[in-house]
Amino acid sequence: MRTMTETGPATDTAPVRLAPGDPAPEFSLPDADGTPVSLASYRGRRVIVYCYPAALTPGCTTQAVDFTAAAGDLAEAGLDIIGISPDAPEKLTRFREQESLSITLLSDQDKQVLTAYGAYGPKKLYGKEVVGVIRSTFVLDAEGRVEKAAYNVKATGHVAKLRRDLGIE
Repeated sequence: MRTMTETGPATDTAPVRLAPGDPAPEFSLPDADGTPVSLASYRGRRVIVYCYPAALTPGCTTQAVDFTAAAGDLAEAGLDIIGISPDAPEKLTRFREQESLSITLLSDQDKQVLTAYGAYGPKKLYGKEVVGVIRSTFVLDAEGRVEKAAYNVKATGHVAKLRRDLGIE
């Protein structure tokens, strides 16, 4: 198990990196209302799972608003959207209401799911190595396997690029 602090350097191996064909790590996490949501409940549909550092911050807001704007087209293409952050459900509720978000936002306060997806670990922040959430996006197939895995994505323009990559214009 990792022994790291939020701001200290990594003391052991690099985080897991998921690749196409890998089984997606299962999870059950509370949503903004505190209701448990499990990945298994999405079986039979493709899912976009995106991991972001913090609700109510500029980059994460841009990304969540972009996913909300694209949600209809993505749903028509058979894709549901789940955002995961270490924020408490109460903060996710404020985020959803303040930004009129319609996507599912899940709370992973102990960061176990983020770690299992390789979206928590060492990263560069303003030229300094820190440990935190690595902005990442995963497209999972209807059987729960990874189709696409993208780490260190940019908040701005990422949803548009994902739509192009998936052929959804």
